[in-house]
Amino acid sequence: MRQDLTVQQMSEDDDRSPPLDLRCGAAPSINRARNCSGEAVSGSGSSTSSSIPASVPVTVTEYQSQYPDQVLEIVLENVLQFLTSRRDRNAASLVCKSWWRAEALTRSELFIGNCYAVSPDRARGRFRRVRSVVLKGKPRFADFNLMPPDWGAHFGPWVCVLANAYPWLEKVYLKRMSITDDDLALLAESFSGFKELTLVCCEGFGTCGLAFIASKCRQLRVLDLIETEVTDDEVDWISLFPEGETCLESLIFDCVDCAINFEALEKLVARSPFLRKLRLNRHVSIRQLYRLMVRAPQLTHLGTGKYGPSEVAQRQGDTEPDYIAAFAACKSLVCLSGFREITPDYLSAIYPVCANLTSLNFSYATITADQLKPVICNCHKLQIFWVGVPCVIDYQCFEEIWVLKLILAVIMQALDSICDEGLQAVAATCKELRELRVFPMNAQEDVEGPVSEVGLQAISEGCRKLQSILYFCQRMTNAAVIAMSSNCLELEVFRLCIMGRHRPDHATGEPMDEGFGAIVRNCRKLTRLAVSGLLTDRAFGYIGKYGKLIRTLSVAFAGDSDMGLKYVLEGCPKLQKLEIRDSPFGDAALRSGLHHYYNMRFLWMSSCRLTRQGCQEIAQAMPRLVVEVIRSDDEEETDNYVETLYMYRSLEGPRHDAPKFVTILR
Repeated sequence: MRQDLTVQQMSEDDDRSPPLDLRCGAAPSINRARNCSGEAVSGSGSSTSSSIPASVPVTVTEYQSQYPDQVLEIVLENVLQFLTSRRDRNAASLVCKSWWRAEALTRSELFIGNCYAVSPDRARGRFRRVRSVVLKGKPRFADFNLMPPDWGAHFGPWVCVLANAYPWLEKVYLKRMSITDDDLALLAESFSGFKELTLVCCEGFGTCGLAFIASKCRQLRVLDLIETEVTDDEVDWISLFPEGETCLESLIFDCVDCAINFEALEKLVARSPFLRKLRLNRHVSIRQLYRLMVRAPQLTHLGTGKYGPSEVAQRQGDTEPDYIAAFAACKSLVCLSGFREITPDYLSAIYPVCANLTSLNFSYATITADQLKPVICNCHKLQIFWVGVPCVIDYQCFEEIWVLKLILAVIMQALDSICDEGLQAVAATCKELRELRVFPMNAQEDVEGPVSEVGLQAISEGCRKLQSILYFCQRMTNAAVIAMSSNCLELEVFRLCIMGRHRPDHATGEPMDEGFGAIVRNCRKLTRLAVSGLLTDRAFGYIGKYGKLIRTLSVAFAGDSDMGLKYVLEGCPKLQKLEIRDSPFGDAALRSGLHHYYNMRFLWMSSCRLTRQGCQEIAQAMPRLVVEVIRSDDEEETDNYVETLYMYRSLEGPRHDAPKFVTILR
């Protein structure tokens, strides 16, 4: 049973993304027949191997000794229904066998943070009443082309088991999974009450697969496609939603880069009275947007698609609709995004809703500060603000660009085109700022950027409630980082990317050790850290000594020797995710973490100083750790040098679908 106890631990994720409400699932009936050992008996009347045969008489004494435990289990099951935190449920399952059993019976959401950490069959055997599945596949480096696209993470084996085990399944959330049209067809045909499908950074399927979902899932409430690659199969999937009133509440397809049947979309929106979220792709013009808004004034979240006229309308010289009136009619609108291929002349149309907006995303908009100011000055309730077009950046210092869900936080995301002066204005105005992301306009290392330590220090002095920051810049000083550590004591996430390798303190020429040391020493709530610039082993010594809550650490072009990594692995007991590239850490550093790897989600090391023999030693010492060596196309398998190492814990051992460029060491 010990291995089963760790099934959910293998998939434990960052609690900043809240789990789905377990209370949405049906509560188990307390009028349940049980045998004398406390095991539930199936409805057909069959019993487990531990039940007492009918021919054996049960004395009153025996019955009375078992009955109190049975009552306690039933009470416990009903209490656990209200325990929603994954970590809390994991802890409850480890108390004793009866708690382990009760927790499994009451868990309605299955979260698997690594699809290879546990097999579908093991998950099915452990949890019997799942209604919602969250499944993650490839490591996040796949987003930055640092992993071959055919590495794995196939949804096929999972959907086959889900179809047989959970016919009442309602929700599926997949991230970085490889999905086929056949997978979506099986999903659509297997669950009669299926309601929500969210695909994030997935690939492998096309509009044919979407057609299965649209036509078969008659109770569908959510279809969200986010940063997902969808092949154009020339299938009109939008028109295949069932006729009559639908249950749709959210429809997001802004990443689908192919034309859609707008007439069918308009009819779908018109017969979806519960629709609240709608994000359109770039093939929907502002004139078509107007028609949709007239049909659905109840929208709360709107992605505008192409915020400009169509070429046909421009050629014909048609009279423009009253866009201002359409926006004014949407009294519930609190979130605006999209604005692809924006025509600035149309920006004034959104003025009527600005006063009510809590979220505004201009990530795809190419507008000037003068065009932006009239919008912002009316957004008095704004909590989330994204502006500029994010570049494709080296993965070393940031995770996903998109924030999928943010609760009770205020965000500003900006390109560095706002300059230090812009950040000073933010600091003077946004006193409630919780999260700041500043991306570079030009991702080249040798280009001087307009943001620096001046902007960072201004933010630290003006936004003292800051909890998370991602900051790209070309220069930085220890003094500015130390100031942030002193002023922003609530920091939980600090990711500083000094673009360019081994760049020191801009003012003194010293390493950036003291700045990062101050961050881990003063920010006691820090759970995520990304380091860059010129760093010696001293910086890693500070991290190991003070970073006791750090769960995720990203390192690039840093360190002096193996001692740097050793400090971290021996000093950070809660470390779950460790990603390192282009750093001087070798086999000795890798061996220093033998005591901790079973407690980690994964370790990724690329372009370091690892050898095949050193990785082999880890694999032999830790048989339940999967050690994958990933080669480049031109690299021979016999080479002793390891280009990329990906290690993760698994109850199942090595996977069986590894491609040829992946060698799993044993």
